[in-house]
Amino acid sequence: MLAKRELIRIVRTLEGVKIDPTGKLAGRGAYLHRQRSCWERALRGPLAHALKTELTPADRERLLAFAQTLPKEPSTDGTTM
Repeated sequence: MLAKRELIRIVRTLEGVKIDPTGKLAGRGAYLHRQRSCWERALRGPLAHALKTELTPADRERLLAFAQTLPKEPSTDGTTM
């Protein structure tokens, strides 16, 4: 468990699934760690389940592109690399 500000919020909106850096967008949300492996696992199914929606190819592509900007794994001191 981490504080919300240490996680990234993903939100389901009428326009599709979006990354919510402010944590203030209206819609059903889910939180992910700031590491690529967490996003890769989440995109296999748990994220769609948490958001109670099907991810469109455009949603999936946008989220994967963002995930590529994140560190691969956490460092040994608990922060992300």
